[in-house]
This record gives sequence, structure tokens and C-alpha cells, in this order.
Amino acid sequence: MNKKPKITVLKREVYKDLADEYAGGKMGVCDKFEDGQEFILDHIDKPDNFCSWAWGDIQRDVVAVKFGANFPWISQPNTIISCCTDGIRPVIFKIEMVDD
Repeated sequence: MNKKPKITVLKREVYKDLADEYAGGKMGVCDKFEDGQEFILDHIDKPDNFCSWAWGDIQRDVVAVKFGANFPWISQPNTIISCCTDGIRPVIFKIEMVDD
């Protein structure tokens, strides 16, 4: 059985106080993703329609999980919780290996 990296959007956040102060209050949650959205990768390349900024932030974690990394603070093997670095409206991702 072949294993592939899977990226799941766990949640999208918005820090309203920061949006009000630094972005004129006109920002909501990221509209590039939906909660629960999934991407299964055939290669370690940015999935179609995936935010380039978010990919730049999580790509190293995708590669690490793909090649068997385990993280002592995560109870599930070959899994990491990662996020984009948008300080006002971050997106939280679960990256794991799944059976093809």
C-alpha cells in the first residue's frame, strides 16, 4: 500500500482586535480555504489552488512527515499540526500520511 501526505484545514482564525487596529477592521477568516478541506498529494509540490504563502509556511512540515518524521509533542505518528504565518488570520493545518 502506498502512503501519501494529506493536508487537512482544521480551522481558520481571525484576530478581530488586530484586524481592527492594523487592517481597518475589514478582514475576516481566510477565504482561500474552507474548514475541513483536504488535499492529498501525489508529489511534494504545492497542490492546485493552494495559497502560495501558506504553502511556503508548511512545506517543510509536509516534507518532514513524508519522510517519516515524528514529533514528540504530537501523540499521533507521522502527523504534525502546522499553520500559515498570517498574524491576523492564520489557517491551521493537520499534515499526516494516509494510505492511498
